[in-house]
Amino acid sequence: MARITPCLENGKIARFCAHQGSGVAHGSTEFIVIRGRPGITDTNFAYYLTQWEEVRDYAICQMTGTSGRQRVPIDSLDYLVVPVPPLPEQRAIAHILGTLDDKIELNRRQNETLEAMARALFKAWFVDFEPVRAKLEGRLSACNAQAGWQPGQSLPGLPAHPACAAAAGAAGRFYDLFPDRLVESELGEIPEGWEITSLSEYSSLNPESWTKRTRPKQIRYVDLSNTKWGRVESVTNYEGDDAPSRAQRILRPLDTIVGIVRPGNGSYALISDEGLTGSTGFAVLRPLRRECAEFVYLAATSRENIERLSNLADGGAYPAVRPEIVSATHVPRVSQELINRFSQQVSPMIAGIAGNDRESRTLAQLRDALLPKLISGALRIQDAEAFLKERGL
Repeated sequence: MARITPCLENGKIARFCAHQGSGVAHGSTEFIVIRGRPGITDTNFAYYLTQWEEVRDYAICQMTGTSGRQRVPIDSLDYLVVPVPPLPEQRAIAHILGTLDDKIELNRRQNETLEAMARALFKAWFVDFEPVRAKLEGRLSACNAQAGWQPGQSLPGLPAHPACAAAAGAAGRFYDLFPDRLVESELGEIPEGWEITSLSEYSSLNPESWTKRTRPKQIRYVDLSNTKWGRVESVTNYEGDDAPSRAQRILRPLDTIVGIVRPGNGSYALISDEGLTGSTGFAVLRPLRRECAEFVYLAATSRENIERLSNLADGGAYPAVRPEIVSATHVPRVSQELINRFSQQVSPMIAGIAGNDRESRTLAQLRDALLPKLISGALRIQDAEAFLKERGL
C-alpha cells in the first residue's frame, strides 16, 4: 500500500506475485507491506481488505507531514479494527473477488496481444514495406514451393489461406496495391511512386471544442493522468460549472488523442465511447474517413513517434509540443484502397480491445460493489457465488 499522497488517494495498492524461480523481491520504503498471518489471515483476503474504502480512508486520515508530500506512518494501521471472518470464509471472499480480477487480467493480456498484432501489421505495411520486399525477392508465386510459399502458409501482412487457388487470387489482388521496387527518399527507402506526407492528410486537428456558451451541464472528463499507453483508465464526471478549465476538447468515437504535455509519458488512446470531453493537453486527431481511423491511431502513437514528440518537447518543468507537431507526423501517402484493406484487417482487433475494456470496467464496478459487502458481512458468500454464477463468472 502506497504511503505517500496522492498515490494512496489514487488507489496505488498492488499485490506482489513471485515470478518463476523467485519468491523474493525488493520494494520502496514508500510502501506499507501487508502480509497475512499463517493460520489466522489469508494473504489474498488481506489484499482485498486494503482495497476496502474504510481502510483506505482511515490510512489517508493518518497522513502526517508537509502538504503535498504527506505520508502514512507505518505503524498507523496497528490501531485500525476491521472484521476478520474465519479463515475458510476469508478464502472464499478472496476467491470470489479474485475471479473478477482474473478476468480483468485476462482481458488486459488479450488486449496487449491484439494491439501488438495491429502494430506489427502497420509496421510491416507502412514502415518496413514487407509486401514490396516480398515482390522484390520473388516470394509471390502462390503455388510454387521453390518460391518459398505453400498453401496455408502466411504471406506478409495476410492471414494464411486454406487453399492454393484462393490464396493466389487473394494474394495477387493484395500485392497489386504495392509498387514493385523501393527508391531512396529524404527519409530513407520508400516504395516507388509513393510520397511522404503527414497525418494532416488523413485527419483533422482539434476539430471541436466547448465554449462557455456551449459547454454542457454534465461533463465526462478525460485527463492526461488517467490516459496511459492506449487506455483511458478512468473518466471523471463533473457538473459543467465545476469542470476544470482544460476540459474543452470534444471527443468522438475513433478520435485519436495524444498528450502533448510530457508526451513521453504515453498519454494516448483511441476513443471508443460517446460523450467524452478531453483536456486541452491532448492533440485530437479525427479521421477524415472512417477507414483512416486505425491508420491515424497507429501512426500517431507508434513507439518511434512518441519518442520523436518527447525529443521535440520543451518548456522547462512541463515540456510540451504544439498540437500541430502531432498532426505533422510523417506517413506515406497511399491509396484509399490500401487504407481500406488495412482497416478491414485491423478494425476487428481494435474493436476487440474496446470490447474487452468495456467488459473490464463493468467487472471492476461489480468487484468494487461486492467488496465492501463481503468484507463487512452484509452479503453472504452463498449469495455472492450465486450472483456470479448467474453472470457466467
